[in-house]
Amino acid sequence: MSADVSARSVSHATGVDRVRALQRVLYRCAKQDQDRRFHALHDKVARSDVMRRAWREVRANRGAPGVDGVSIDDVERLGVDEFLDELAAKLRTGRYRPRPLRRVRIPKPGKPGQFRPLGIPGVADRVVMAAAKIVLEPIFEADFLPTSYGFRPGRSAHHALETIRQTVTWRGQQWALDADIRSCFDEIDHDALLAQIGRRVCDRRMLKLLGGWLRAGVFEGGIVSATEAGTPQGSPISPLLANIALHVLDEAWQGGGRRLGELVKYADDLVILCANREQAEQAREQAAAILDGIGLRLHPDKTRIADLSRGAEGFEFLGFEHRMCESWKQPGRWYLQKWPSRRAMGSIRAKIRARTDRRYARLPLEWAVEDLNRILRGWGNYFRYGNSARKFDQIDAYVNERLALLASAKHWLRGRNWTTRFTYEWVNQLGVYRLGGTVRPTLAYASR
Repeated sequence: MSADVSARSVSHATGVDRVRALQRVLYRCAKQDQDRRFHALHDKVARSDVMRRAWREVRANRGAPGVDGVSIDDVERLGVDEFLDELAAKLRTGRYRPRPLRRVRIPKPGKPGQFRPLGIPGVADRVVMAAAKIVLEPIFEADFLPTSYGFRPGRSAHHALETIRQTVTWRGQQWALDADIRSCFDEIDHDALLAQIGRRVCDRRMLKLLGGWLRAGVFEGGIVSATEAGTPQGSPISPLLANIALHVLDEAWQGGGRRLGELVKYADDLVILCANREQAEQAREQAAAILDGIGLRLHPDKTRIADLSRGAEGFEFLGFEHRMCESWKQPGRWYLQKWPSRRAMGSIRAKIRARTDRRYARLPLEWAVEDLNRILRGWGNYFRYGNSARKFDQIDAYVNERLALLASAKHWLRGRNWTTRFTYEWVNQLGVYRLGGTVRPTLAYASR
């Protein structure tokens, strides 16, 4: 029985839509037979319901145009159905060809003067990539291990953070290898990645499609450059491809590395929690050797071993500073706590400063408040799970000061005036979102 027939049965039995039913069938087949290789996947990418689901995902993410200059709005104006039907027809007849990625460079948060290169595919390529991800993700999700948390259904950064807290606090593994993979998305070996995919996929048309994206090239400064390594960072399928490539590290760790420590990995960010320094040193050597097989290296300047015992040292992971702190209720008891890192604090301060610049003094304050509330809510919703109360109070005070400066410039007043005229109560009356009081208890779940 084909996956399409099984998906129709699942759809009728459970009431879910046919795309979700297809994913369930693919996941179940992959989970039941760990050696199964799937040979009929390309036709599912071109299915009309899969393509429409992919379009909705691409449209929700918006994004800039690719090298062809076609935007989301252009597709909607010319007709979505016609666009998707033509794209599906090209896939079915083998006429689809991926275009080069448009290279842009975005500032790295908290790192002035440093930029991260992104490759932006065209809208058509993004839709096909999203459709391929819909089909491939359940197959590889059946293989992924609990040590991996990044860009996976039902998992989040907070799951990884809670695993770290419990491992350090309750299991006593208080030496941390804080590792950084150097240019992960740019240096993954194509042959090694396709070999990993080939362990599950033997559909030659699907493999050719993936290979075409990997080698599509990059357009920058009027020149198309070939890409010999890396995944198309900035594309819908890039996180899945990175997870597939880095799965070799998870497998190796489950096979023998776990005796050295607990691996917690979120995409290309990883921490290994060990019982002593010797194990942490061995973990660094073993992780470096495993990654070398897929063309990756640990960054020598950003990979370090930290002694967490009794708050001796800390480390940064997923935007948080992690450090052991003594309980004020139970002297002698130490717990791992986390709060926004220095880089995270610098990033939010820079955004607040940019949105309260004096050049906006001629505009209504309500505009600045609306803009501030949007970024404060998003930032606060992530960092509220932890021990962030003190840091939140600092940001609230900074918002107060910056708005007072903006209001003073607006009314041609000298100084800040934030303790006299433009006070805390004044800011509250403006309707500014306050971070203070929003901290929540640490999430009570973790993957072991």
